[in-house]
Amino acid sequence: MKSNITIGLVVPFAEDRVPAEGPQMYPHVRFIPRGVGVKSLTPAGYDDAWNAILPAAEALAKRDVDAIMVIGTSLTFYRGYEAHQRLLEQLRAATGLPVSTMSAAVVDGLNAVGARRIGVCTAYADEVNARLRAFLEASGFAVLALEGFGLTGFGEPGHKSEDDITALASKVCGRAPDTEGLLVSCGGLRTLDIAEPLEETYDMPVVSSMPASFWAAMRLVGESGELAGYGRLLQGAAGQIERRTGT
Repeated sequence: MKSNITIGLVVPFAEDRVPAEGPQMYPHVRFIPRGVGVKSLTPAGYDDAWNAILPAAEALAKRDVDAIMVIGTSLTFYRGYEAHQRLLEQLRAATGLPVSTMSAAVVDGLNAVGARRIGVCTAYADEVNARLRAFLEASGFAVLALEGFGLTGFGEPGHKSEDDITALASKVCGRAPDTEGLLVSCGGLRTLDIAEPLEETYDMPVVSSMPASFWAAMRLVGESGELAGYGRLLQGAAGQIERRTGT
């Protein structure tokens, strides 16, 4: 395991704050955050934050970081697949570093566990859910069922309990029992400790935004990201796909 890893995080918060899952999962890593201030879980609420992503990444690149992860699933998919790909290209060109996004991380995670026909749980309302479906389909997935909490306030997902998320997952799995995997989309939903119980209940892999994002961030710096106790993706599916190097 490499020592002295430093990863820059473009975060959706108004303040420069590291999401709690990162240090919990990888306490040996130094994370440096830069906030872009998402206002709400709506396209209008993302716009200013989207425009701040590139300047934030450029500022992080000057802090001697090894790689950069852009936290925020809906923030990075809401303008569509092509815009997301252009964003990645711009970030890599501007910083000269390995870069990924939370949207790319969940795609990598689903590919790693071999899930192409998926069910999806989200925090979002209908408009953002429609954009997520389009992004996932453009990324090569068949979305068999999608259900959201209908939230638009930026801080609202953090108030949903593990039981709430489990109930929504149960609804999705009931609608589409033939899915090959479950995606829980929204970095604000606290999912780190529920992947393994959901996998045991429904016998399918579970990929969720924040754990997948930090897993992918570790892969940017040449680590496997593997951890025990947090579901199949972190348990060892990391070795199934090629590391995203940003080159």
